[in-house]
Amino acid sequence: MGQTEHASAEPADPRLPPGQRLQRGWPVLHYGPVPRFKPLTWDLQVFGATASAEKHSWSFEEFHALPRVTVRADFHCVTRFSMLDNEWSGVAARTLLDLVPPDERVTHVMVWAEFGYSANLPLAEFADGSTVFATHHDGEPLTVEHGFPVRLVVPGRYAWKGPKWVRAIEYMRADRRGFWEERGYHNLADPWAEKRYSYQEEPGDGPLR
Repeated sequence: MGQTEHASAEPADPRLPPGQRLQRGWPVLHYGPVPRFKPLTWDLQVFGATASAEKHSWSFEEFHALPRVTVRADFHCVTRFSMLDNEWSGVAARTLLDLVPPDERVTHVMVWAEFGYSANLPLAEFADGSTVFATHHDGEPLTVEHGFPVRLVVPGRYAWKGPKWVRAIEYMRADRRGFWEERGYHNLADPWAEKRYSYQEEPGDGPLR
């Protein structure tokens, strides 16, 4: 009897969530054009329900002077590719929360990027130690196509929850859908549960439409 196709197949990597495949290289995927970086006018803002009720911002130089961290984490795109063992370096989301605390009623954040792109996250997920505003990937500065000068990386969620070209963080006292969540993507974006699309949502997974 001849050998079957399964016998020679490599076992799936246990680090791959259901429905994902291992990607060699890093595809460029985004909605809309690539923005032009203007260092003299660029800033990163925190606004909304801050504990002080005031907005805070950092210039490009001030942001890059903040304490830095390095996180090793996998990257899972909803288009079904995954990149394993990435090294991301930048500013931890927890650092920004410490510098500009939210008020006690904040439950979620909205992360805003160029051209009005947005992604919502529970505050607890945003505050996780692996969530980072990355400026470098695998020791090299991000290219503009991959989000230079800064992109959010949220390893526990599909990659659309980590916008490129981040410009602001809004503290919110209630959940609100971001750009892709308003266009049919799942509010929670959990790759291990394959929460890809809004029709899969259960009661309590997100705000009412």
